Amino acid sequence: MTKSLNEKLSRIHANPSSAKDFILADAKDADMALGLGATGKSPESHTAELRYRTLQEYREQIEQIVQQGLVDIMLMSAHTNEILNIQKRIFDQSHVTPAARGNDTTDVHVMRGGRSPTQPALPFRTATLDHIQCGHLDCEPNERHLGANLGLYSITFQNDNVIDREALERYKEFRIEAERKGFRHFLEVFDPNCPESVDPAKLGDFINDAIVRTLAGVTAKGRPIFLKIVYHGPKAMEDLVRYDPHLVVGILGGSAGTTYDAFKLLSEARKYGARVALYGRKINNAENQLAFVRFLRWIAEGEIGPEEAVRAYHGVLQQLNIKPTRTLDDDMKLQTAIMSYGGDGKTISIPDKKKDVANKKTEPARSTPLPEKAAQQKAKWARLLADD
Repeated sequence: MTKSLNEKLSRIHANPSSAKDFILADAKDADMALGLGATGKSPESHTAELRYRTLQEYREQIEQIVQQGLVDIMLMSAHTNEILNIQKRIFDQSHVTPAARGNDTTDVHVMRGGRSPTQPALPFRTATLDHIQCGHLDCEPNERHLGANLGLYSITFQNDNVIDREALERYKEFRIEAERKGFRHFLEVFDPNCPESVDPAKLGDFINDAIVRTLAGVTAKGRPIFLKIVYHGPKAMEDLVRYDPHLVVGILGGSAGTTYDAFKLLSEARKYGARVALYGRKINNAENQLAFVRFLRWIAEGEIGPEEAVRAYHGVLQQLNIKPTRTLDDDMKLQTAIMSYGGDGKTISIPDKKKDVANKKTEPARSTPLPEKAAQQKAKWARLLADD
């Protein structure tokens, strides 16, 4: 089946200035970072306890989102890719592209009681490309299509010559192997996980320069198909997009935050040139993931604004008799959104002139009418979610 990712990238590159396409990815690869907590809080938890979903429940949610068909990419761990893609073949009749995390630098090793996220990130790869592509070492040429042929590769620059040189050497090795095996990738660039590494006022410029310098020596066959970076505000985004419109820029979602955090980030980044959004915990921690993804898609296509979307999302939850995590007033607040797995100091930059919207007094969900489009979808949500 034709994949929507390929069609959208083709249109973007054919006409970067006028193409309206926007790529959405659900990042369900957190089991390579967060341990038991990767799956998210179980709906069966009670006030006095913390219980996580099982891995099976996590994978069932992946299947539902793939079946829904509103994201373009489903990013998974190599093991989940093996189960759902190689064995169950859930992507064969879907336009959603399967992808797997190709490396797991030490700053995403977030174990309870662990210290890795607070120490300078070092390069590391658990998965091999062969295991991602066919489930075992030494794939035969006719086996490489069985699994994923797209992966995420991550670098965390530290502004340290020794650490950054090692990270770049490992990335070069990955690119060479990937090209030989017909494996595409997108490049995730985290901010330094040691805040003192770069002057905060220069962080967006530092990341932009690091990306451009890193890719200047990489020819088309080895280049990432898009970027996944922290959103550092309008200027940093516009600078990078203007520099090379074929360098497709995407944003990462970071920690869960409020619904308004998620919707506003997508809206702002899209406005200033982002073409991709990869949300993990923001989707995984939503009260209803299918409804949440639906509103992300509408925002990505410019059909609804973030403020209206939050109110409509709460309206859908009400119609489905799902108790929201926050009141509508609280969910309309723009919090400081942490951008690192470890939760230290990486924030989204939202223009100050927009803050008045976040602080505006809103009515309770029951007295806020659903937008016409959301109302038309109510019956469909009930059918879709009846199997949850």
